Amino acid sequence: MSKSSARVRLADAAFALFDERGYEQTTVDDIAERAGVGRTTFFRHYRSREDVIFPDHDRLLALIKDRLATSNQGTALVAVSDAVRLVLLHYVDEGDLARRRYALTSKVAALRDREIASVARYQRLFREFIADWMGDPTESASLRAELMAAAVVAAHNHVLRRWLHGEAPDPVSEVDESMREVLALFPGPGSRPGTEGTTVVAFRTGQDIEAVIPYLRRIVERAGDQ
Repeated sequence: MSKSSARVRLADAAFALFDERGYEQTTVDDIAERAGVGRTTFFRHYRSREDVIFPDHDRLLALIKDRLATSNQGTALVAVSDAVRLVLLHYVDEGDLARRRYALTSKVAALRDREIASVARYQRLFREFIADWMGDPTESASLRAELMAAAVVAAHNHVLRRWLHGEAPDPVSEVDESMREVLALFPGPGSRPGTEGTTVVAFRTGQDIEAVIPYLRRIVERAGDQ
């Protein structure tokens, strides 16, 4: 039996037993026996039962770091979007396994806590990268980096949940659109929210649109002269 097939058989056996008996009632020996391998083979591939469920977080974090590291000041936000897409594609490629994991972590508190801790690692990685990209050591910049990282992770998780529930037929397009919306909320390095650009306030009037347009044009021209 090849290493890859043994790893897959162990994962399949584990999830089948979790479904049949429950997570807490399933032991490493049970999983090895169901997969037709010895206990030593199990530990050659996984450190624990939990690692059967969450085997790839370290690898995904490494992939994200590598993608972010290839960016420069001008392409940093593109790299953030690409990194988010990498994570989403990992789950999509897993297919039914990702859905089975989601169902299991939703029921077992200890596994849910580990999932939350893993999400926090992703968010910290994005926060550190964004803070470095901003290049501003002030407390307000640190807060913006924290908020931006939280929004990035929230956008990914929103689309992922929709896909897990069968509500997102094209999750990659959805996550790309979500990231465009998230990144548009935040200023670039050296700028502060609300200090640049022109704000146009919409209002309702009884006048015809042709009569209103000249007034709006003069307002915009005056704002440009200031």
